Amino acid sequence: MLLLGAVLAYLVATGGGMKALQGPPVEQVKIGRVTLPERGVIQVQVVNDGPQAVTLPQVMVDDAFWSFTARPAGAIPRLGTATLTIPYPWVEGEAHKVALLSSLGTVFEAEIPVATLTPQPGRDLFVRFGLVGLYVGVIPVLLGMLWFPWMRRLSARAMNFILALTVGLLVYLAVGTYLDAQEFAAALPAFWQGTPAVLLIALLTLGVLLALGGKRRPEEAPLGLSYRIATGIGLHNLGEGLAIGAAFALGEAALGTFLILGFTLHNITEGVGIVAPVVRQKPKLSQFALLALIAGGPAILGTWLGGFAFNPVLATIFLAVGVGAIVQVVWEVGRLVARNTAALGAPLVGWSTLGGFTVGVALMYFTAFFVKF
Repeated sequence: MLLLGAVLAYLVATGGGMKALQGPPVEQVKIGRVTLPERGVIQVQVVNDGPQAVTLPQVMVDDAFWSFTARPAGAIPRLGTATLTIPYPWVEGEAHKVALLSSLGTVFEAEIPVATLTPQPGRDLFVRFGLVGLYVGVIPVLLGMLWFPWMRRLSARAMNFILALTVGLLVYLAVGTYLDAQEFAAALPAFWQGTPAVLLIALLTLGVLLALGGKRRPEEAPLGLSYRIATGIGLHNLGEGLAIGAAFALGEAALGTFLILGFTLHNITEGVGIVAPVVRQKPKLSQFALLALIAGGPAILGTWLGGFAFNPVLATIFLAVGVGAIVQVVWEVGRLVARNTAALGAPLVGWSTLGGFTVGVALMYFTAFFVKF
C-alpha cells in the first residue's frame, strides 16, 4: 500500500513523464432533463462528464443565440452539475431544439419533442397521477386475481399449465424490465457506468434472494412464492409508472383513455401469475389485498416520482433490482413446475409446459401492442 501511494503521488505530481503524450482538451457534457417550468422559460440540467472543467458561454434555441443564466455560474467542474435557465417564448405543442456551445466550440444538443408545461406538484395533479397508477397497476392485478376461484377447480395437469404460463409472463417481464433499465442507464453520465451496473445489480440481487431462499421452511413456500412474485411484478410496475410519469412531464405522451385501457389489458395477466402458487390453499382476503397492493401499488409511486421528481439513477437501480427479483422468482416457479411435472410422470419440457410458457409470453407480447406510445 505504501508503494502504491508513492507511485500515485509521483504520477499526480510529475505526470510520470507522459505530459508530451497528452492530446487536446476533451469536453463531455451530458444534458439531463429539459423542463418547461413556466410559459416562456426553458430549463436545462447538465452534468460535466469529462475529465476537466467546462464553460458554456453560449446557448442556441431553434438555431438562434439566446441569453441565459446558469446556476451555479462560471465553469462547471469535473462531475459537477448546473442548471441553465433560458427565457424563450416556446410554443405549446411544437418541437424545439436547444444547443449548448462550450468555450472550445463543442456543441451539445437536446430536443423538446412536444413543448408543454412541466407538471408542478399540486393536490389536483397529485390525485390524477395517483389515479393513473391505480388504473394501470392495482386494478389490473385485482382483476387477474379474480380468476382464483376458477383456477381452484382445475386438474393437476391444467394447473401445471398455468404455472408454466406464469413462468412465461415472468420471463417476458424480466426481459422488458432489463431493457427499460438499460434505457434509463443510457441517459446517465458515463462515470455511473450504467450498462454494466444494471447487470451487476441484477446479479447481486439474484444472489442475495437465492441465499435468503435457502432458509425458508417448505410449508411457507406457496404463499411466500406468491409474495415474491408480487414483489418482482411490483418492481416492474414501478418502472412502468416512472416511464408514464416522466413521459407525460416531458410532453412525450398523453395520458388518454386508450393508454390506460392498454396498460389494464397488458397487466391483467399478472394477477393470474400471483395467485397460481396458492390455488391449493385458502388464503384470507387480506392476503389477496396485500398481494395486489405489493404488485400494483408501486405503479402509483412510480407515476408520482416520474412526473414530479424523476431521477434516472434511482430509476436504473430500482429496475436493476427488479430484474434480479423477477429472475429469482422464475427460478422458484420453474422448480415448482419441475416437481409437479415429475409427479405427473411427464417430461419437464413437454407440450403442456412448453405450451403454457408460450401462451404466457404471447399474452404479454401481444397485449403490449396497446401500451406503446
